[in-house]
Amino acid sequence: MIEFTFWDIVRNLLLAARWTILLSVVAFIGGTLVGVLILLMRISERRPLRRFAEYYIGLFQGTPLLMQLFLLFFGLPLIGFRIEAWTAAVIGLTLFASAYLAEIWRGGVQALPLGQWDAASSLGLHYIAKLRLVVLPQAFSMTRAPTVGFLVQLIKSTALTSIIGFEELVRTSNAINNATFEPFKVYGMVALIYFALCFPLTRYARALELRAAKYA
Repeated sequence: MIEFTFWDIVRNLLLAARWTILLSVVAFIGGTLVGVLILLMRISERRPLRRFAEYYIGLFQGTPLLMQLFLLFFGLPLIGFRIEAWTAAVIGLTLFASAYLAEIWRGGVQALPLGQWDAASSLGLHYIAKLRLVVLPQAFSMTRAPTVGFLVQLIKSTALTSIIGFEELVRTSNAINNATFEPFKVYGMVALIYFALCFPLTRYARALELRAAKYA
């Protein structure tokens, strides 16, 4: 058994938490970009685009994230595409996030009164201009709370990337626990770190919900 002081454990876990935070930020940004594209396809007037978006969302919402990560990391090398754990983690979480974010935002679009579309049409705006200037800004504003709430889920989902060998918080904690045999201390600290990351976002999402209800 390797001797780790309490501060050794804390230091190593905080260093690992940097990668958890970085992965969450990169995946959320990537998920936002891809999610907007899927959203546009989902509400498109063209049926093939809507169908593709429906199947895309159904695929990533209807299958476990862990399986998606396995297919990327272990499946792609079988057909000649070898990728690192970091790349697989980013791609997997980006695709996962994009499907959920697209559906969250679609709910905001559908919640808009039809009068908003009619008002935009009366101004002579074409379809893209309606979306860019009228529909999407309001939809994004209405769905800020669930979007922040999903970010909390995404942060916690990064723990699954430890299975494919990505050195984030959970994988590091497993290595420390295997060396120290102090699971309560190690995993208790991990829980506190996740709490410190997620609780402020949870409170912020709740504040957004209350603000939206106040002005509804």
